Amino acid sequence: MSVLLSDVVSGSAVGLRGRLWRLTAAELRAAAVSASAEILRLEAVRVAVVDELSLRPDDQVIASRGVGSWLAANTMLQIRDGKKIAALGAALRPFPAVAARFDVGDCSFEHAVLIVAFCESPPKGMPEEALPRCIDLLLAAASGVEATTTKVRNVIATLERVFESDEIPPAEDIDRNELRIASTLNGRVVVRGDFDALTGEMLLSALSNLTMPTPAPDGTPDARSAAKRTADGFTELIRRYLDCAKTGTDGGQRPHVNVHINARDLAEHRDCAAAPSPDGGGVAVSDLDVGHMPWLGPLSVSQTRLLGCDCFLSTVLLDDHGAPLDAKPGKRLVSAEQRVALIARDKGCAFPGCTCVPAWTDAHHIRHWANGGPTVMNNLVLLCRSHHRLMHRKSRFVGKWEIRIGADNKPWFIPPPSIDPQQHPRPANTTFKT
Repeated sequence: MSVLLSDVVSGSAVGLRGRLWRLTAAELRAAAVSASAEILRLEAVRVAVVDELSLRPDDQVIASRGVGSWLAANTMLQIRDGKKIAALGAALRPFPAVAARFDVGDCSFEHAVLIVAFCESPPKGMPEEALPRCIDLLLAAASGVEATTTKVRNVIATLERVFESDEIPPAEDIDRNELRIASTLNGRVVVRGDFDALTGEMLLSALSNLTMPTPAPDGTPDARSAAKRTADGFTELIRRYLDCAKTGTDGGQRPHVNVHINARDLAEHRDCAAAPSPDGGGVAVSDLDVGHMPWLGPLSVSQTRLLGCDCFLSTVLLDDHGAPLDAKPGKRLVSAEQRVALIARDKGCAFPGCTCVPAWTDAHHIRHWANGGPTVMNNLVLLCRSHHRLMHRKSRFVGKWEIRIGADNKPWFIPPPSIDPQQHPRPANTTFKT
């Protein structure tokens, strides 16, 4: 190891960036590996020292309500991290084989925690004499650069299945499954769940293809975070289920998203629904031009119009008191034959630059049907949910895109002045989808 390389590993990081240019790529790799090994060594030293201090606490430690809290108070660690360090030191005492491997830096802190947790609570059906062999298997999975947390967890799960008992393993206990769905004060929905391994596997498998990063046509990486991609995939999963799956019946019909709105409000969206009426009277809640969902209540008319582009429409005639007089059978605004024709023409989302496949698109009315727009090919275009929402309303987006059917009987998109001051029409995005 060169003098400079040794100084990089053992010295301070102050001013280090200005000297690293003198190292070769091979030396930089060696420094990164050596620094990582040094971190593991110091981690083991800290655990051993803290554990010994917990056995011989002085007044300062006692006053801090434990060695973990004392460590956090005198370092930049959080209390929970200080307590984890103290807990691992105590847990390693009965298992010298695990402690030895951790002390030499051949087992990370996280993996040591997993192994001692298994040793402290082994499967009910595992005989006591099998523990040393199980520890060897776990340490083998936790050792070396190939070690991963997933690998260690898989060994633990395998051992739990090998030594089966009458007690159901936590990963297979469906009685523990929970899913909580709650609406927030701002109208959003919070979802929290805890599922068994099989249910989780089904969910991850269903979301796998829907959550992959999707580069833009020019090769630009997907800018969405992993959490955003998962949320988008989950939304699409629910949408496909409601559209295509055998959902049974809910209140006498297949469950789907139901939105109620006055036909007048849908066709004539007022700028301000809460504006006083001409006669000076107040405005009742029932008079506001918003949609209404049976589960979560109000929905803006813009979002209602978006949903109304491609839906089953049922007409209910009401009297002056809001009581139903008659109901007409539901009808599909876009027929199956029209959708096939739209796919043949648009080949997916027609918005310029979009690569979304047909299965992820809605049939958008260029002139909304509530305003007299007919459900015919020259008034329809396929748009993905994101661009469909853009046409109706997009938060923080300035301007409005327009769509026209050109002489070639295909949709053309006219950007707002904020994007193109000249507003040159752009052809539908079909050229690369052939």
